[in-house]
Amino acid sequence: MSFRAASQALSRFTVLDLTRARSGPTCTRQLGDWGANVIKIEMPDLGDGGGDPMGTARDGSDFMNLHRNKRSLTLNLKAPEGVAVFKRLAEKADVVVENFRPDVKTRLGIDYAALSAVNPRIVYASISGFGQDGPYARRPGLDQIAQGMSGLMSITGLAGQGPVRAGIAVADSTAGHLCAQGILTALLEREVSGKGQFVHTSLLEALIFLLDFQAARWLVDKEVPPQSGNDHPTIIPTGVFETSDGYINIAAGGDKMWAALCESMGTPQLAQDPRFSDRVGRATNRAQINDEITKRTRQHESAWWIERLNKAGVPCGPIYTMDQTFADPQVKHLKLVQEIETSVHGKIAQVAQAVHLDRTPSALVTEPPIVVGQHTDEILGEFGFAAAEIAALRRDSIL
Repeated sequence: MSFRAASQALSRFTVLDLTRARSGPTCTRQLGDWGANVIKIEMPDLGDGGGDPMGTARDGSDFMNLHRNKRSLTLNLKAPEGVAVFKRLAEKADVVVENFRPDVKTRLGIDYAALSAVNPRIVYASISGFGQDGPYARRPGLDQIAQGMSGLMSITGLAGQGPVRAGIAVADSTAGHLCAQGILTALLEREVSGKGQFVHTSLLEALIFLLDFQAARWLVDKEVPPQSGNDHPTIIPTGVFETSDGYINIAAGGDKMWAALCESMGTPQLAQDPRFSDRVGRATNRAQINDEITKRTRQHESAWWIERLNKAGVPCGPIYTMDQTFADPQVKHLKLVQEIETSVHGKIAQVAQAVHLDRTPSALVTEPPIVVGQHTDEILGEFGFAAAEIAALRRDSIL
């Protein structure tokens, strides 16, 4: 078998990956990075256009980032013979992941009910735009649509600016990671019950969950959070402050930290100013306190302030562009970037897992499948398909 586990942590699990776009592949990448045998199942080229739904090149940075540590198998699930093959795979697999619209899996005959009938231990995971049922279940769901409906865009951006999307596909990424967590939870529970189960989340649910304290402000306090730009909504002063050569972040919430910031700025009297001496005063007079800080920070360069404030125990830091982020010595020390050997580009760098396991670490070992279905024969062979069967399936356009 050519499958190389990226880690021993999940190497005993086989995942049938029906996902596309970003949320689903994010989920299965997480499982693959921790060693699961992820089999990316794709439609064969039947002359109908096919291709990646996001329109990205298979040798492009986005595809290669999302689909590392996976292998590719082609299978026509629109044909009954293809569904029969898939069910044979599901008999031996541990996990199925899909992110079609909720009705598609049932129409194809590969929903949880159908697969649990052939493998009661299967963990079946689905990601949708808005949930598996309800009034919006069949709507097409995309990241930015979920950002707007979740309320995230209403609290992102400068006050009065109008709604602003987050700078990453935060709904897709969050749903993918939460789905992976749900799968792992179900696999742990299976060790006790011996049974699989249906796991599902959606872009909308994932983002509302991610709102955290902002959601609580409404649910508990009945306060509709406004846009607050670079200022932290509740911890004051925390925000972006101009220096003589750029901008830095400073977070000095609480009386003790505020006093330390005032001392570092050479203005200890500000800590005793009645406008700023307690939390309520600092919240009420946020604009004035920001002005007072900016008057001082503009007098020196960013690096000067970062060194000075960190020595005083005041949280602060630079605001990087992407190239500066990966040049930072702490980022380099954390080894967040790993290289993977590819047949197209040679060695390329990618962001590695941000969680570290000391005995069973994650690694980037398998390049993304540049060719659609490039591992089809070897994967089917591993599942017990004879060479003659594979040839017949290929002849009939099932593979």
